[in-house]
Amino acid sequence: MELFDLISGRAVNLLASLLTIALGIGVLVLVVLFVLDITQTKDAIRRNYPVVGRFRYLFTTLGEFFRQYFFAMDREEMPFNRAERDWVYRSAEGVDNTVAFGSTRNLSPVGTAIFVNTPYPVLDEDTSSAPALRLGPYCRTPYDAESIINVSGMSFGAISKPAVMALSRGARLAKCWLNTGEGGLSPYHLDGGCDIVFQIGTAKYGVRDTHGRLSDERLRAIAAREQVRMFEVKLSQGAKPGKGGILPAVKVTEEIAHIRSIPAHTASVSPNRFPEIATNGELIDFIGHIRDVTGKPTGFKCVLGAYGWLEEFCDEVHRRGIESAPDFITIDSGDGGTGAAPMPLMDNVGLQIRQALPMVADILYRKGLKDRIRLIASGKLITPAEVAWAYCAGADFVTSARGFMFALGCIQAMKCNKNTCPTGVTTHDPRLQQGLDPADKAVRVANFVDKMRYGVGVIAHSCGAHNPRELKRHHVRLVQADGKSVPLDELFPYPATASVVTSPPTPANDISGTPTPTRH
Repeated sequence: MELFDLISGRAVNLLASLLTIALGIGVLVLVVLFVLDITQTKDAIRRNYPVVGRFRYLFTTLGEFFRQYFFAMDREEMPFNRAERDWVYRSAEGVDNTVAFGSTRNLSPVGTAIFVNTPYPVLDEDTSSAPALRLGPYCRTPYDAESIINVSGMSFGAISKPAVMALSRGARLAKCWLNTGEGGLSPYHLDGGCDIVFQIGTAKYGVRDTHGRLSDERLRAIAAREQVRMFEVKLSQGAKPGKGGILPAVKVTEEIAHIRSIPAHTASVSPNRFPEIATNGELIDFIGHIRDVTGKPTGFKCVLGAYGWLEEFCDEVHRRGIESAPDFITIDSGDGGTGAAPMPLMDNVGLQIRQALPMVADILYRKGLKDRIRLIASGKLITPAEVAWAYCAGADFVTSARGFMFALGCIQAMKCNKNTCPTGVTTHDPRLQQGLDPADKAVRVANFVDKMRYGVGVIAHSCGAHNPRELKRHHVRLVQADGKSVPLDELFPYPATASVVTSPPTPANDISGTPTPTRH
């Protein structure tokens, strides 16, 4: 008993000593911080409120997390609200994603899409899969693509190795394509064996010579891979129109530098446009050159602002012959996403997809090129309603980047440019990457695609369409300022086609031509 009391007494004395030391260190730290704050001149808050002023930065950092999890309502957050993210999460997990009691969405804001259901929806046994469409009918190796939802451009560098591997494997499981983004072709894009769209940005990463010029030799080497189905020339993207890609130095690892042919550990900023392309004719020449060298479908991506140039572009195509046309045009939304971009460009430059997509479709209809040039829609299309709207507006395919990031586990922490992504999606920190298992996340990617196809199909069948490609503008109405909704084909009437374009034979299940509205 005496021994126990002795040990207990010593333990208490030790703990008391440790507590005293800890308190002493704490007081010393506070004194040091007080002196540092009150003597510095760069920050007025810390100078006027030494030590306490430092909590301002802590609360600012934690504020976004408190808003996301405790204070924001389901439909309040930007750029994607909790309801949208939860739909993707549940879809990716392959669990029930139905909702109960009633919609939490306010259906009165201007622009809200209301799909027009028919009293006689298509029976389940009469539905069909979306037919394949051919891209590049004049190419040596055209591409017949079926998936209505595909993975948009995300570079290895902007996202991590395990993220790219998961997307590649998931795209293979889902039978959709994966766009490489402008960062070149990595072994991880090829890992899953999926179809690949190789994106060429203004810096020409992966297909550039030592002087930064386009290398035909490297183009041929990339095109020789059967997995690489198409090439996309990126003129601009929604989050940073008029500005080249930005990869912070902290993300330029030795491996990424090797793939891109750039110096390691140095920020990589692409030119704000292709030096070789300053006119419509030069764009057509550039696309034609890539298509001739690779033998594969080639198109371009842009965010629409001015649009008169696109009409002139189509006129130039007709002067040269429809063989010279790009095989596809990808339209990005002015509120599209990226890893890093200047806020003025991200917030206020470029038309949103709701306006740009039907405008571009109308130009192609009016110029008689809608059958020749496939139209791909991109930008904040992560739910079945958004994707269904895009098909109503005139899209031939839809791609998404952030939707697939959510499928990988992204929590919208908004840390993509900091190399501190807590879910391992956009970081090259090995410790953080280990939380992202490519095998597990690949299944989530495939589940997301399956649920998207199902959800868009449900909308189509309710509207009387057998598959999403049959959706037309009269199938959706948009809410106006007076609270009434107006059919999309009244807001954007189908234009008369100026001329009929004849294309080479396409698959038997191809669908094309100016739609003839049939109201149910």
